[in-house]
Amino acid sequence: MLQQQDQLQLEAIFSRCILNTLETTVELLDDGTTFVVTGDIPAMWLRDSTAQVKPYLTIAADDKDVQRLVRGLIQRQAQYILHDPYANAFNRDASGSGFPQDRTEMTPLLWERKYELDSLCYPLYLLHEYVVRTQDSYIFNNTLHHMLQRVVDIMCIEQQHELQSPYYFERTNGAASDTLPFQGRGTRCNFTGMVWSGFRPSDDACKFGYLVPANMFAVVVLQYVAEYARSMYQDEELASRALRLREEINFGIQTYAIVQHPVYGSIYAYETDGYGNYNLMDDANVPSLLSLPYLGYCTADDPIYRNTRKFILSSANPYYFSGTQARGVGSPHTPHGYIWPIALSMQGLTATDAQEVAELVQMLVSTTAGTGYMHESFHPDEPERYTRSWFAWANSLFGEFIYRWITKNTPL
Repeated sequence: MLQQQDQLQLEAIFSRCILNTLETTVELLDDGTTFVVTGDIPAMWLRDSTAQVKPYLTIAADDKDVQRLVRGLIQRQAQYILHDPYANAFNRDASGSGFPQDRTEMTPLLWERKYELDSLCYPLYLLHEYVVRTQDSYIFNNTLHHMLQRVVDIMCIEQQHELQSPYYFERTNGAASDTLPFQGRGTRCNFTGMVWSGFRPSDDACKFGYLVPANMFAVVVLQYVAEYARSMYQDEELASRALRLREEINFGIQTYAIVQHPVYGSIYAYETDGYGNYNLMDDANVPSLLSLPYLGYCTADDPIYRNTRKFILSSANPYYFSGTQARGVGSPHTPHGYIWPIALSMQGLTATDAQEVAELVQMLVSTTAGTGYMHESFHPDEPERYTRSWFAWANSLFGEFIYRWITKNTPL
């Protein structure tokens, strides 16, 4: 249990964080859509915007304002995907802001065009969560139908990236993690049934093209595509394609992405190329291997997940860091040794032990450096050394973590 002073501090931080997206990042537009900036970057990420508003769905059934916000965001996400399914971040208008100098097929509406498989998954995830809570069938217009079709089209193309994909990306004045090798086409991959991704949810380039947690996320959301194709659009062809693609991806995961670790046994790799090469790590950004029960790919007691989780939360994971104030998963996207509050919140959301949850809450509450907000990352010995003071995704996920465990009557 938290001490009374810590409990009061937790309540204050929770109140700030849960409202941060609403108070600072949301813009309701005249066309009925919603634009949500990520925080200190004036652009909307498909991934971040979904995660930022997701906690508000707990009250969506009875709150028309939240319904308007989320419904508008889903429609804008669909419009963006139809504009360019390979882009990850967008401007509100066709202003040309962002990275127009990148070597890829940029348009003025794009902030950045890093193809990330999870960017196609998150809008489908948000759509499903919204419909489950509101039973709003009127949201299923032609735009969403075309979006569902386009997502399946792109995933099928990217199953055979080298043979079928038009996508390439190079950032000539960026870091190595900001560009793809081999003239922007990425490293070679064997056909596995999985879907190729150029970049991770951290926006860093993939080492190997099959990003396993993103493919697991695709397995989850393709089931939703099939359900809505049938129930809302009577589109049996789309439903069949989505289910076949889902089966092929999952076959690839179970056949090519499980590695025998000398200490932890059977675990999931973070990335693979289908040729027997693996990247054994986890990254703080979601989808991550740590987040699999949260996303719905498996249960928290799944044997391979349990083994993988033990690996992730150990020094065997090259991005697991410990210090005097905290310990948890970081990312190559930020300074070496820094821990991400997103990873701590996700560890809490997937934990099954009350003591582990209590320790994570204490770490999060005590490492805001007096700001009362979550940051992108922080030094585990000196939390006042942190990156990004305004990062709404981290605040929203922390709010979701605390809300879920309080409502479950789990002792904090």
